[in-house]
Amino acid sequence: MEKNRKVRIGKVTSNKMAKTVVVQVENLRRHPLYHKVIKHSSSFKAHDEDNMCNIGDVVKIVETRPVSKDKRWRIVEIIRKADIVGALKEDVETGKSGEPK
Repeated sequence: MEKNRKVRIGKVTSNKMAKTVVVQVENLRRHPLYHKVIKHSSSFKAHDEDNMCNIGDVVKIVETRPVSKDKRWRIVEIIRKADIVGALKEDVETGKSGEPK
């Protein structure tokens, strides 16, 4: 039965919910008329039982039975953990900081 389930690899964009993460999956598609390659992204809510995922992690998700109204995917494995130093560096470059001004 497992062989018919869809598998996607994407990046965690939000982990604010309890036992749920939002995973963004990017695909490349060719425009039907102009034949330019366009980046297309889709977001999926996935079940994360142990709250192990953080923003920026690259994860593998698999299709499963409906867990809630919006969740139809679950986390199978964390392929790559987010680089915490890199995430902090991006916040500094964009002007976002954890300290109040």
